[in-house]
Amino acid sequence: MTNDLRQRIIAAVDSLGDMLFDVAQEIHKNPELGGEEFRASELLCDRLRQHGFSVQQGLYGMPTAFRAHKGTGQGPRVGFLAEYDALPGLGHACGHNLIAAIGLGAALALGEVIDELGGEVVLFGTPAEETNGAKVIFCDNGAFSDIDFAMMIHPGDRTTAQSSSLAMDAIEFAYEGKAAHAAASPHEGINALDAVIQLFNGINALRQHLKDEVRIHGIITEGGKAPNIVPDRAVARFYVRAASRTYLDAVVAKVMRCAEGAALATGAKLTTRNFELSFDNMVTNSILAKQLEEAWRDLGVERISPARPTMGSTDMGNVSHVVPSVHGYIQIVPEGVPAHTPEYCQAAGAPESRQAILLGSKSLALAALRVMSDNALLESIKREFEEAYK
Repeated sequence: MTNDLRQRIIAAVDSLGDMLFDVAQEIHKNPELGGEEFRASELLCDRLRQHGFSVQQGLYGMPTAFRAHKGTGQGPRVGFLAEYDALPGLGHACGHNLIAAIGLGAALALGEVIDELGGEVVLFGTPAEETNGAKVIFCDNGAFSDIDFAMMIHPGDRTTAQSSSLAMDAIEFAYEGKAAHAAASPHEGINALDAVIQLFNGINALRQHLKDEVRIHGIITEGGKAPNIVPDRAVARFYVRAASRTYLDAVVAKVMRCAEGAALATGAKLTTRNFELSFDNMVTNSILAKQLEEAWRDLGVERISPARPTMGSTDMGNVSHVVPSVHGYIQIVPEGVPAHTPEYCQAAGAPESRQAILLGSKSLALAALRVMSDNALLESIKREFEEAYK
């Protein structure tokens, strides 16, 4: 039975190939920023409904978020994840148009056999991965409480199922000072910009005493209005990243002390806030990742890269803390070509990306088939997940 379902899944993806590529192209040619992906979201939901999926839109106050499902509900539930937001000025230079098409293809193909297989296939439409991370909101609202395992594939510069990511906090530091004439009466002022500069200096001194994988990078978003006015307000935004949530919390505490010291030294008043949602580090379920690797091998993929560290962050990390998860990569650019570049954007819209869509859709669906048809395998995946969080 499983082999028959496998062949039907492969045939289903092949028959959907033109439509899936058209979806990826449509999203690529019409890039939408996070939270504004109305065209992409509606396009995906339309295709899902055409293939018998029940679709809920506008979840958790996010107009472009959705959940689509198909199946008996009696048995395991797999959650595939789709992203479709673009980057400002660069468009789909992270290939989220391909993530959307791959998630759609996997869901539709598995949906073709879900009645015979048993269980349910769910596709989550998750906006704004590049900014506020809708998956965080999904997790906070229990969206994955009935999901047995979650999977997605991202384009990359190599093919690998063993990915990681850094936990991240996005923190804004706002200093309030006192305006004065910078030449005639500077002694009457409190320079908020000086506080921001001291913050940068403090963080730069701190770097020597942090683990190698820590990344702290920031910008000044407000720095004064004119050179002859002592700046009465200055604002900086930082991303603070570390390999684990536990160590990130410790690093953030040190950064906060730098910020408080800058306020004390200058006399400015400090307020802080998280200007985006916090991401947890990605914890790949190794048994689940092995199923994705086996699916690739079955499909003729010869080069699968081993695990490698990454210095980026993703809201899929939060998902991996609530349900067994894998966040794989399929190569679309030569090794060493970074994401968030014009070259990457071009590859995400190139005719050759069609093969990545077909391979990604097939491999996700086939890996899910392996897990959903083997209760012992599913239980081993869940045991590994539980052990990771004891």
